[in-house]
Amino acid sequence: MATQGYRLLDFVVGIHDPRVVGRTDQDLVDILVVSLRAVMAGVEGWDDIEDWGSENEAMLRRYLKLRNGVPGHDTIHRVFELLDPREVQKRFADWVGHVCVALERPVIAIDGKSLRGSGSVKRGVKALQWVSAYATEVGVVLAQQRCAEKSNESTAIEQLLPSLALKGAIVTIDAMGCQTEIAQTIVARGGDYLLSVKDNQPKLHEAIQEYFAIAEAEGFRHLQPEVSETLNKGHGRLETRRCTVLAAPAYLEELARWKDVRALVKMEARREIGDKVETETRYAITSLAPNAQEILRAARLHWGIQNGLFRCLDVAFRGTPLRSGYAMPRPTSDCCDASP
Repeated sequence: MATQGYRLLDFVVGIHDPRVVGRTDQDLVDILVVSLRAVMAGVEGWDDIEDWGSENEAMLRRYLKLRNGVPGHDTIHRVFELLDPREVQKRFADWVGHVCVALERPVIAIDGKSLRGSGSVKRGVKALQWVSAYATEVGVVLAQQRCAEKSNESTAIEQLLPSLALKGAIVTIDAMGCQTEIAQTIVARGGDYLLSVKDNQPKLHEAIQEYFAIAEAEGFRHLQPEVSETLNKGHGRLETRRCTVLAAPAYLEELARWKDVRALVKMEARREIGDKVETETRYAITSLAPNAQEILRAARLHWGIQNGLFRCLDVAFRGTPLRSGYAMPRPTSDCCDASP
């Protein structure tokens, strides 16, 4: 859905230009709009951005000056290395928030990643760690936060959350974000969370496992489980995902610190490739009401950050956009304005 009056061009105008005044052949607005629109169209490299701009020059001239033609890939690369990533990130996030009005319950996946090529075992240098917030349905990064050298990803997540508009959103985080402070912040900012529970919360993990085991052994007597299942077949694989959701019991001691938990989640995945069968069971807690279909949808969308963002960074950009503070892989929804 396009929103009249919320063009990307309107949001990038005014971003600080770090280059020397009077020694530039390309306007910053032109470089930004061409680059961002190209990446959203699915290009995967600096050369590709230039090629996309050349192929769409006639359309771009309806909105941009392009006083010296389409910016070259070297120019684009250099400019993005100089820009303040926080300013560009905020402007882009503001634009996404205005144009993506069709998403009533957006899923924001938060995950961490090492910056490719930033570490060296030989030199004793640790890789840089970043945490990204990714709007899975539109395929854009909303914000990123670098992990401090002597800190961890959960601390970076706490620092990242205040920069996000979370009202009405479902925030999904792997076990690294299963912390009471993070959960409380998400709810306080108007969102809901779906947090994976693993061995970093051993007592909670064990309690949820036992609760589901007892409930299943007794045929869910006196309980009303919510169940949703999906079946996908293709490329020689048969994948089944089953989500079982139970209302969080008030008497479970391990939930006492999690004041906003409304449901416990068990997700089972089964993959068949020929004669080979793989199974996996994961558990989670959520502030959402016990709705298995909605929770399974959010859980599946969470993994879009791996293919949609991290693969793009490693394979296409070789980690470069993280240096600039953001990356925008191809969106998977039509809720963005078609014009620059």
